[in-house]
Amino acid sequence: MADANKTSGMRSEIANKWSKISAQEVSALKTTDDLVSQVQSKYQLDKAQAQKDVDAFANGRQL
Repeated sequence: MADANKTSGMRSEIANKWSKISAQEVSALKTTDDLVSQVQSKYQLDKAQAQKDVDAFANGRQL
């Protein structure tokens, strides 16, 4: 079961950590893979680095 408070909390944390990702883009994220793509694109990182950053941030949580 998804906890709505955890979800919205994680989304606000995303906005704080990656300020180049707009609120609209954050709300459109469906999976952590979507977040990896956004981080990779906005910060010109390779996919492996973006994945590592997102994995460390998410720490097993789901969007």
